[in-house]
Amino acid sequence: MGYRIAVDAMGSDAAPAPEVAGTLQAAREWPDLRFVLVGDEGRIRAEAEKNGGLQPNVEVVHTTQVITPDEEPTKAVRSKKDASLTVAARLVREGQADALLSAGSTGALVVVGTLGIGRMKGIDRPALGTIMPTVKQPVFMLDVGATPDARPEWLVQFALMGDIYAREILGLSRPRVALLSNGTEAEKGNAVVKATYPLLERLASIHFIGNIEARDVPFGAADVVVADGFPGNVLLKTYEGVAMALMQSLKEALTSSPLASLGAALAKPGLKKMARRFDYTEYGGALLLGLKAPVVKCHGSSNARAIYSGLRVMKLALEGRVTDRLAEAIAALAATKAQEEGDSPA
Repeated sequence: MGYRIAVDAMGSDAAPAPEVAGTLQAAREWPDLRFVLVGDEGRIRAEAEKNGGLQPNVEVVHTTQVITPDEEPTKAVRSKKDASLTVAARLVREGQADALLSAGSTGALVVVGTLGIGRMKGIDRPALGTIMPTVKQPVFMLDVGATPDARPEWLVQFALMGDIYAREILGLSRPRVALLSNGTEAEKGNAVVKATYPLLERLASIHFIGNIEARDVPFGAADVVVADGFPGNVLLKTYEGVAMALMQSLKEALTSSPLASLGAALAKPGLKKMARRFDYTEYGGALLLGLKAPVVKCHGSSNARAIYSGLRVMKLALEGRVTDRLAEAIAALAATKAQEEGDSPA
């Protein structure tokens, strides 16, 4: 058998139903992978029975505690040793699993990832990266919530990680990397963005195209968008909200009269395609990049489809050796920086 993925079965708002159903779907489609559902065994097995029972490549690890979104992340991780998320991370750290997926608290996941699994050498802070739909090809954006108040050198690391993901997972030979700002000019942005811009310009290993405004992201103006965790998360949530509002408004307009309903029936195939393109459950979770093992964060409101899609993201990351590729890129950057410092006059 191949890779082993630990799933925090108690993380989502409706846990463990989405985690169990999504994992069992993945287990049926990818029998070469192994899955470990971590959480309340009784509740997990009850949900499994509703979905045809546990597959041969799925096992359960029982835990007695849960970390909730309203708890202080560091305190919760340190005090709740038998929480589903803590135990799942421990499985990865001890080599009993190769990767971790959770739909629980983002803060707790960042803490358990950093302290429990560990950052890869050369990475100062992890970044959450996620696929965002556009009218063209999808764009990979990071950070979307792991590291607010980022420093310029951290954003450079985010850019490197995003470039590697776009190459290895999206299959792009020369990804266009842009920096989120309030204007496209080099002098636009806050102090951090202004300080980051020249650093990215000098980074020869990526194709940096400059600043990008939020309004240009949905039109596919870049392949990778780099941002501090705070504005990145705001843009992601705005994206989700606007997409849902537009779909709701469109539905209301197309059912407002018999004639409109007729038009909706004719346009149904195209409308379904558009709805699927902007449905977050199709894109799965966000990868927490910069750790020693792949970690995927799914939305707290995830349904079974979203959990399954998150596991698909995990599968691609494992098979594409994204963590190894990132480590190699960061090591190369460190070597180049050391050489430049050594060549500079005293």
